[in-house]
Amino acid sequence: MTATDHAVELAHTAARAASDKLAEKIVAFDVSDQLAITDVFVICSAPNDRQVRSIVEEVEDRLREAGAKPVRREGHRQGRWVLLDYADIVVHVMHAEEREFYALERLWRDCPALTLPADVTSGRG
Repeated sequence: MTATDHAVELAHTAARAASDKLAEKIVAFDVSDQLAITDVFVICSAPNDRQVRSIVEEVEDRLREAGAKPVRREGHRQGRWVLLDYADIVVHVMHAEEREFYALERLWRDCPALTLPADVTSGRG
């Protein structure tokens, strides 16, 4: 099983939004073979809580414009690790320290990485 075209499109939208707010180390994984609850994880980080919140707001705005509604949103108040669940994709916006500590890329390394659009840059990271 592979991620649906719709999930890939939403992941690209989320990655572009994060890129526009200077998110670092933006990656996406097709987790559809491992998880029945979602197709794609998008992971990015920022060096401080304020930027984490800014990235989250931009991702939510862009996905809303694309017609996607979140099923769940966790961690926004703390601004350390915000999880945005859109059913087809889950976006993880993490403070750089949390990202290093939890190492989600290591946990999901057996899943195929999605190629992100050329206009998605990964900040300084």
